[in-house]
Amino acid sequence: MDEVRKKSIGKFLSLILRHEPSKIGITLDDNGWADVEELIYKCGKHKRSFTKEELDEIVETNNKKRYAYSTDGTKIRASQGHSITVDLEFESQCPPPFLYHGTADRFLSAINSEGIKKMNRQHVHLSQDKETATNVGSRHGRVVVLTILAEKMYKDGVVFYLSANGVWLTDYIDPKYISK
Repeated sequence: MDEVRKKSIGKFLSLILRHEPSKIGITLDDNGWADVEELIYKCGKHKRSFTKEELDEIVETNNKKRYAYSTDGTKIRASQGHSITVDLEFESQCPPPFLYHGTADRFLSAINSEGIKKMNRQHVHLSQDKETATNVGSRHGRVVVLTILAEKMYKDGVVFYLSANGVWLTDYIDPKYISK
């Protein structure tokens, strides 16, 4: 499958599995899973046709590992980034001493006064390395990478999760945990 098609289908899957399953008339279960056959069929009815083999390729080769299959391969879900409520069954984990958050410089004033909020998502997303944070932040404008004192947050009782694709998640970052 060519990269343009793969990217187009991937973006549509992201929309459906993270934000608007009702757009094609599917329902995610409480843990965010969709039936693979139903997803393929209903995407096709909405002029986004793809095969199971193409879906396999997207899941396998997505550089951000955005999607995962259930152990039996009959269901699929987004790894994180939902704006709808799902329980991804994460377990609390101790983060490394520092994590990174990529953002645009135009948001710095608000972040410095209000902290980093999850906004319309279930969690704030953090990266384990500056390069990934830079890539994430660059999508929003002139990038700034913030260093988060994750270990201190954790010791102060803040809960962290690690998604299947290596993204660190938490509910909110108080400005006092952003390294100056």
